[in-house]
Amino acid sequence: MLRKLLAILSAFLCFGLANQGHAEDGYDLWLRYQPLESSAKTRYEPLVTHLVAPNARPTIRAATDELQRGFKAMFGYDLVQRETLMGNGAVLVTRADSPNLKGLDLPFAKLGEEGYLIRTAVIAGNRTTIIAGNSDVGALYGVFRFLKLLQTGQPIDNLDITDAPKLKVRVLNHWDNLDRHVERGYAGQSLWDWQKLPLHKDPRYTDYARANASIGINGTVLTNVNANADILRPDYLQKVKALAEVFRPYGIKVYLTARFSAPIELGKLKTADPLDPQVQAWWKAKIDEIYSVIPDFGGLLVKANSEGQPGPSDYKRTHAEGANMLADALAPHHGILMWRAFVYAAENAEDRHKQAYTEFQPLDGKFRDNVLVQVKNGAIDFQPREPFHPLFGAMPRTPLMMEFQITKEYLGFATHLAYLGTMWEEVLEADTFRPRKGSTVAKVIETPIDAGAATGMAGVANIGSDRNWSGSQFDQANWYAFGRFAWDPDAKAEAIARDWAAMTWGREAADPVVRMMMGSREAVVDYMTPLGLAHLMATGHHYGPGPWVSDLARPEWNPVYYHKADAVGIGFDRTAKGSDALSQYAPEVVKAWGSPKTIPENLLLWFHNLPWDYRTKSGRTLWDELVTRYDAGVDAVGKMQADWTALHGKVDEARWAEVRDFLAIQHEEALWWRDASIAYFQSISKRPLPAGHKPPAHDLDWYKAITNPYAPGQGK
Repeated sequence: MLRKLLAILSAFLCFGLANQGHAEDGYDLWLRYQPLESSAKTRYEPLVTHLVAPNARPTIRAATDELQRGFKAMFGYDLVQRETLMGNGAVLVTRADSPNLKGLDLPFAKLGEEGYLIRTAVIAGNRTTIIAGNSDVGALYGVFRFLKLLQTGQPIDNLDITDAPKLKVRVLNHWDNLDRHVERGYAGQSLWDWQKLPLHKDPRYTDYARANASIGINGTVLTNVNANADILRPDYLQKVKALAEVFRPYGIKVYLTARFSAPIELGKLKTADPLDPQVQAWWKAKIDEIYSVIPDFGGLLVKANSEGQPGPSDYKRTHAEGANMLADALAPHHGILMWRAFVYAAENAEDRHKQAYTEFQPLDGKFRDNVLVQVKNGAIDFQPREPFHPLFGAMPRTPLMMEFQITKEYLGFATHLAYLGTMWEEVLEADTFRPRKGSTVAKVIETPIDAGAATGMAGVANIGSDRNWSGSQFDQANWYAFGRFAWDPDAKAEAIARDWAAMTWGREAADPVVRMMMGSREAVVDYMTPLGLAHLMATGHHYGPGPWVSDLARPEWNPVYYHKADAVGIGFDRTAKGSDALSQYAPEVVKAWGSPKTIPENLLLWFHNLPWDYRTKSGRTLWDELVTRYDAGVDAVGKMQADWTALHGKVDEARWAEVRDFLAIQHEEALWWRDASIAYFQSISKRPLPAGHKPPAHDLDWYKAITNPYAPGQGK
């Protein structure tokens, strides 16, 4: 009887634990470490019998804690930790200078400061898995890679892996304000609770650091590029110091945004002129102060003379003169300055596509060595699709770092499934032809202008206080993908998606999840901005369609500026006959994109204004093709809904239901985009819908009347 009761109790506990395991909310991200199947455990257990880590430095301790955490969750018991190698199956986590590695011919020379190796070797007769780097953080990255092998079911019996980042600076840009509002944030408030810092360090800060380290991110800019000078006050620096202490063991440096006018606002000077000796002295003293509080402070990020932000142009100085003043103050501390190239101003009447190139390209070679000019992937503003920015390849004597937007300001916020890995791969593999064929954007940003010069990639973070971090389950994939591309700009979006899907949803669900992800961004492009259209979003919040908007103060704030639709045709002529923005690219690109017959059709209306009856590659007229693309986008969302429905029961119920609901929102809003856009463009073109395509559900005035005053993520 007792045995029967114990069996029932055991079954009940197992059921409870199983249900508890399924009550997921996304907090664990891709570090879920789900229990392994018995067959996998049987394969792995003889190869992972104990852990050896010969020192207890903070980063090695973080690495071993992560290994223990992952092992316990996947295998169901603790991994034995020993001081020395004792028998087969040891996992040795160490540095290149470890005595345990003496006599082994290991390729540490090519790993750099942050690279790692994972090697199966025999040490003193014991079969051992070595995880090591030239630094402790290299070993930490190696541990995360090893855990990924276990999570994704890869063989570990004969390992020979070496990996090192191709970019030095791999940072998240948090557009977080000091009141915890996140500009263009769709996942709740800022993580940084400034009121409780420095005395309370939320445990979530450590989990944030773990997640970033697992994908190789080594820096975080804590504050909004629309900067508040108060972050440089002594009391706030103590709060920043507390965050730096949490992040340091995970190889993550903190950075801050600097408001160019801070000498006036904090220092009570009468000017912020970068050539004024008092201004220079103030910044030197302030930066010295920062490093006295945070010795490994990474540096500063500056947005200047754009969207109303102060900058050197206020004093008739160049961007280089403004940047160099700050860079000189950072240089003694080995700090870097990231200076954004996103500029446009009210008094500049030229094509917005041209403005950054016009202002920055003539300054090539005039920036200090520790300045990284931060360039968006495209010349406008993080649109669903843009051609690569013409500055890439055009400033060979200036370090350029890529800026991607992880938060989906123009791609449906948190509720639309849009995997951005495909977008980023498209940009990174684009050939600039500067200085020659094969000079891809990836090669431009990963090739130092001089030996040892800085390289980098920044991503505008999509992280907030929501329990699932990013506002939706699938938006976690974009955070993950950014880290992978920042580590290796030549990476492939599908391979990244497959790793994320297997770790996040389980290997059984990975194939259909990857199929959904790989087509998702193109679906968004089709139902929002097909054929190279851009910036058709409603005013301010960028939520929903507004292609009819024409009454805003500045021309380039209005969607009609970008599509230029009239009774004759549609599109922005950027050839020599129009704004001539195309001439900013290499001659080979100009030749390929200068004709509507040879340009990739997905950029057609970005560079060409064409008549509605122009014949596209499908044989359809431009008008018919536009309508067809809108419908293709809506249909693609419907297909994602069907694919997700088929996964019911194969992933946990709570997260499955959330994705189901968000896909329903996406389908409804894709229809809204499709109907509103077609209603507007049909009112301009006066053409009938092609056969088989339904008219919009309402008239144009109905769509124009829609308002969204409480859409999230707006600036303040």
